[in-house]
Amino acid sequence: MKRRLVVGLVFTLAILLCAGLIWFNFFRDKMITQFFANMQQPPQVISAAKVEAKTWTPSISAIGTAKAANGVELAFETPGIVKEIKFKANQKIQKGDVLVQLDDTVERADIQDVQANVKTAESAYERARTLSTRGYGTEANLDQASALLAAARSRLARLEATIEQKALKAPFSGVIGIPRVDVGQYLQPGSVIASFQDLDSMKVDFTVPEQMADQVKLDQEVRLGVSETDLPFKGRVIGKDPRVDPKTRLVSVQALIEDNKSRAILPGQFLHVEVVLPEQPNVITVPQTAVITSLYGDYVYTIDQEERAGNQVQVAKQVFVKTGRRRGGVLEVLSGIQPGQQVVASGQNKLQSGATVKIDNTIDVTKLDATKLANGQ
Repeated sequence: MKRRLVVGLVFTLAILLCAGLIWFNFFRDKMITQFFANMQQPPQVISAAKVEAKTWTPSISAIGTAKAANGVELAFETPGIVKEIKFKANQKIQKGDVLVQLDDTVERADIQDVQANVKTAESAYERARTLSTRGYGTEANLDQASALLAAARSRLARLEATIEQKALKAPFSGVIGIPRVDVGQYLQPGSVIASFQDLDSMKVDFTVPEQMADQVKLDQEVRLGVSETDLPFKGRVIGKDPRVDPKTRLVSVQALIEDNKSRAILPGQFLHVEVVLPEQPNVITVPQTAVITSLYGDYVYTIDQEERAGNQVQVAKQVFVKTGRRRGGVLEVLSGIQPGQQVVASGQNKLQSGATVKIDNTIDVTKLDATKLANGQ
């Protein structure tokens, strides 16, 4: 009898112990859930920007190639041996300066003979004209003397032109490049001597889509630079092709760079071009960094005031927007937000809709996020 009572008591205690353990586990899980549910997350540090309605200066972006307003590859028209090179690389040359002299010894020797023939022909013509005036000579003799004089003068002019072609002169003022010939070298007609460019006056060739061609006008302002975000040079449109290229559906445009005295732009250089269009008022803009692109569309985080646990806090809310044009780190917003609102400009990677935030525009949030990621936070 006593044995049965002991066994029953032990069994009862075991059941009570198991029930207590089960209850304790449920109670612990419930309290942990309540703790995390009621725990307030610390506000995330972000930088913010104000949504503004600004005057927008639209533009047509393009890629262009610089070229000198006056630029040639210098070459001789006549063959010959290089006698003298009178320039050095990158030298400033004035119009009319002799750059390269070919050997013209034979031509200068021949010119004396031709000049003597001209004088003889002139004397013969004068005698024939005098005799014809006095009635002692015939018109035929006068015509023959005139023809001989013209032929002699023609040979002299041709020889002088040949001598002139032996001296290569600068067609305009500019900067000459590296010599591509040597003294004593025999040159064929068309052999390139050096590149010669007027760097003070530059042009840029670029293309625009056919849909935007009608917006490009003569004398329209153009901004140019080697970087898309830095366009320090100004110019104006001086020409536009009257046709669309059927292969590329583009229209060729040429602009003149107004000032290149610093020679920062060189012929052949790759340039970013913006054709400036008329200004448009009241365009809603935000920094480009404020807009996040997803599979569902573009969105921003707006910052609103809310009361939580009796305190006023700043809360980030996800808002989908419709975007438009971009320029200079600024993005046009067509719908979704209004001027005066605040949006998160950086630090969005750690946000979700409804999260509390703390604005601190003195901190580079981008670098702060990178540091946290590097530390595994």
